Amino acid sequence: MKETVNVNIGSGAFTLDKDACQLLSSYFDDIRRRLPEGDAETMADIEARVAEIFRERVASPMRVITIEVVRATMAQMGAPSDFGEPRNPGAESDAPQTESGQAQNPPRKLYRSRTERSIAGICGGLGAFFDTDPTMIRLVMLLLILFGGLSIWVYIILWFVIPEEPARKFNPFRKKF
Repeated sequence: MKETVNVNIGSGAFTLDKDACQLLSSYFDDIRRRLPEGDAETMADIEARVAEIFRERVASPMRVITIEVVRATMAQMGAPSDFGEPRNPGAESDAPQTESGQAQNPPRKLYRSRTERSIAGICGGLGAFFDTDPTMIRLVMLLLILFGGLSIWVYIILWFVIPEEPARKFNPFRKKF
């Protein structure tokens, strides 16, 4: 006899066995770590698609969704790595370990931001690199340019030297066969 859990996925009520619920929860958590912070709309779309697949696979709403159904749904949706790289690389369990057993963070890279940009994404990229607010970096940059501490040419050179942030590989409607 297995325990069952009632859950709400994509505005639909489902009954899952406990193992399937844990697997689906870890799958959603892994995807959530890979999406931009605060991107609730994409996560809601993913949950809605999972709910749609569950409705297709389970004939009656009274049937329990098993771990096999969850695995098949995950295979159809794709691996979490298909949704991009994790926001916090040190949070993954397969992060490189040092001799003392602590997770070693990979070296950070400076990119021009694709999302936090006003002109070229330089200040947004610097904000992400130094983990600060890009607006503050924009204000400092503007003051330096206006009061002669930094030339506009330096900004233009940074525009060409700093590479743009890699695009995410994400397509929620992709079907695997």
